[in-house]
Amino acid sequence: MIVKWRKSSHTGGANDNQCVELGRLDPGAGIGVRDSKDPDGGHLVLSGAQFASVIKQIKQDSAR
Repeated sequence: MIVKWRKSSHTGGANDNQCVELGRLDPGAGIGVRDSKDPDGGHLVLSGAQFASVIKQIKQDSAR
């Protein structure tokens, strides 16, 4: 499967490599997360529930 990786719209732009990228993996396989500075260095795989939990925690931390 070819994964289409994308950066957050909250980064500094298309040339900003100081962020993570997300990729939708095969159906049921989860969400891929990788370092934009090292795209060939592998990626972390999170289930949909794990990814939702990470996003929830980030939002809670940023509200403080």
